[in-house]
Amino acid sequence: MNPTVVADIPERLPGVLHSLEPTLNHLGYAAVVGLVFVEDFGVPVPGETVLVLAAVYAGAGRLNVFVVGLLGLVAAVAGDNLGFAIGRFGGRPLVDRYGRYIFVTHVRVERATRFIARHGGGVIVAARFVVGLRQANGIIAGMGGIPWARFLAFNTVGAALWVATWTSVGYFSGRHINGVYDAISTASIYASSALGALLVARGARRVARARRGRRKVAS
Repeated sequence: MNPTVVADIPERLPGVLHSLEPTLNHLGYAAVVGLVFVEDFGVPVPGETVLVLAAVYAGAGRLNVFVVGLLGLVAAVAGDNLGFAIGRFGGRPLVDRYGRYIFVTHVRVERATRFIARHGGGVIVAARFVVGLRQANGIIAGMGGIPWARFLAFNTVGAALWVATWTSVGYFSGRHINGVYDAISTASIYASSALGALLVARGARRVARARRGRRKVAS
């Protein structure tokens, strides 16, 4: 039995949410499981978006929000653990050969591996909320030699927070989902821009240090 209905769905949902409606209408809960699972071991599909859409449907009484959340959590943890196994047993040769097809390039893997090694489990939790890192998180952790039990613990925490956040956003947005979607899209652009600027600044600082080091050696 569904929880109390929160609000109706707008006549037309915004952006990718609208394009995913036929898939969710046809497959129901299976769409949530399939897309979240596949996204979480590296394939660029809208897993996060279908989770939000399913929660919007749950808010209108079409689905059960607790089932959406539980299935989303299981799919997220399972997908990341498959990614971990790919990284652990397939290793760098597999990623170097096929990673470009899912945007997991050698350079990105190198940077992300160093970043996770430096900052530890907290990054595994936070990566769940960052596009790109969410998809490659398990693969990179597996390649980086992080113990599986440690990865499983932090990844489960991150997945639980991620699922709780986006199911809540979708469930309680109701007819305001258009405004919420626009706000999230704008925030994502700003966050990506800030992250890009930070990476560029760090790269420039490393280049400057390397040049100073070469000048000292030359002198």
